[in-house]
Amino acid sequence: MIYYRRVLLFFLSMAASVVILAQEAAAVDSLKIALGKVTTITEKVNILDELSRVLMNVNPKEADEYGNKLIAVAEESRDRKLMFKAYLSNGTRCSYFASQKAYSQKSIEFYNKALELARQNRMEEEVGAAQMHLSTVYRLIPDNDKALSYATQAFSLVSTLRNDSLRAEAHNVYGQAYQAKNENILALRNYLSALRIAEELKNPSLILNCYQYLSSFYSEIEDYDKAIDYMTMAYKKLDDTREKNAPYQKVIFNNYIGNLYAYKKNYDMAISYFELSIRMADSLKFSTLKIPAYVSLLNQYLRIDEPKKALDYLNSPPGDNLKKYLGNFGMASMIDQAYGVVYTELGNYDSARIYLERARPMFENSSNENNKVNFYTQLASFYRKSGDKQHAIEYYLKVKEFSEKNGLLENVKRASRYLDTLYRQSGDIATASIYNGIYYQYKDSIETLKREKELTQVEAADEQQRQLRAVKEKEEKDRQRNNIQYLAITIGIVALFIGLVVLGMFKVSANTIKMIGFFAFLMFFEFIFLIFKKNIYSITKGEPVKDLLFMIGLAALLLPLHHWLEHKVIHYLTSHNRLTSAGHHIKRRLFRRTKEGDE
Repeated sequence: MIYYRRVLLFFLSMAASVVILAQEAAAVDSLKIALGKVTTITEKVNILDELSRVLMNVNPKEADEYGNKLIAVAEESRDRKLMFKAYLSNGTRCSYFASQKAYSQKSIEFYNKALELARQNRMEEEVGAAQMHLSTVYRLIPDNDKALSYATQAFSLVSTLRNDSLRAEAHNVYGQAYQAKNENILALRNYLSALRIAEELKNPSLILNCYQYLSSFYSEIEDYDKAIDYMTMAYKKLDDTREKNAPYQKVIFNNYIGNLYAYKKNYDMAISYFELSIRMADSLKFSTLKIPAYVSLLNQYLRIDEPKKALDYLNSPPGDNLKKYLGNFGMASMIDQAYGVVYTELGNYDSARIYLERARPMFENSSNENNKVNFYTQLASFYRKSGDKQHAIEYYLKVKEFSEKNGLLENVKRASRYLDTLYRQSGDIATASIYNGIYYQYKDSIETLKREKELTQVEAADEQQRQLRAVKEKEEKDRQRNNIQYLAITIGIVALFIGLVVLGMFKVSANTIKMIGFFAFLMFFEFIFLIFKKNIYSITKGEPVKDLLFMIGLAALLLPLHHWLEHKVIHYLTSHNRLTSAGHHIKRRLFRRTKEGDE
């Protein structure tokens, strides 16, 4: 039943990506009202940007209208940054449906216009951003070579700029491109580099993104425990971002964690997370947010070979909601696909044929190749089980062809095994033997990849430990350097005060004593402020308000003490500015040594 996990995987990823912004659907009316009240072009562009992307999850046609308005307003402004933002925004909203050819092509067109505009106007940061977006959309198509090419171009440019946040994102995009090419250690190094930059910046949103990338990485190499660890860390980090949509993002994150448990084959935990996601969506009164969890539960029944439960679920109220949602987006064919798979497994081939034929046009004409392969796999399985050997062979050959082209080795192996069986049943032993050999060839290759994946898990752990050691070593060097500087400052302050006392023992200008005293006390009290500021982070956690209140309280205590002590000491030294007995003693010793030297 391995292929079931791939059967509706597109279904799942589509719903998750679409619904990720669906929590904002309720804000459409308020955004439209706000649009009518704006007074500046910049405000209008910002609202049109948000409104067009939000509507992509509610009404794609209306989203197109507002996306076009966004471009028109930005073009009329002749502000190059606003124009770039308009094209990039349209590319982003179209990428939500990158699994459909029409939208992936539109996304690329908008991103290329943004890139061309940025290059013409020498907007280097914007050039890098556009290249990163192009890398991402090509990875979704998938075209891994172009994805890596754009990631490389973006990284080469961004690494020369002084925008650390953009550099961290470039590392993440580079990591995704390498991961798509199965260069897992290079991918991990980039993800960890991005995380290190984000942590140095103390940017919660950037750290959150890095955790999600790392979770996806470990899921890909089948280290599901670490994948769950990072996704749980991302879930907790949502509170630190203080974004208004954090409660809604938690609904999506719980569903994602549930799927990680499903891949780990801990089905009870998976179902508990799916149900939790649905309950949280209910509590927020956003029914659309339940769609990803509905899809996950449907997938779950297929994973555990329970087609009857899957059928009951499709015919239940959650299934009705799913049908309505996908119908609104012109994706009713995906429900037909699900019914076709379920009826095939139940042995109801007449019904399965009807639903699969309904779904065929969308997958053949509108979907990318990965989704087309999945559908052809389902169609071939239907024909094989229903006894139509000729059509089964036809579609398994298509599965093999597309899968070889896109590096889907498991699909090639499975298709070759069935082709071996079908040709033997048809009496074509020679052709069957060819596919039998191909089957064992790919079986060996997959076993090798599994061993490599296990080795990658070990290498990934070693790489992470190596980077942790490098970070600790750097922190230790920084600590030692800082300690030396603190010691030097302390010695300098002590030397100034000793010099101040010595000057008080001799007849020197009062202004000289005041000047040196001013710098001595200024350094001393500023040093105290520095020490306190360095050590209050454990209390204030870097919150500006808490930092400000703490420093005001400290200043209220130390500033009066500073002025009083400085006044008293300087007054004493200047009012007693005479050659003291100690001064006479030092003078006599100095002059005696001078005379002895002359003799």
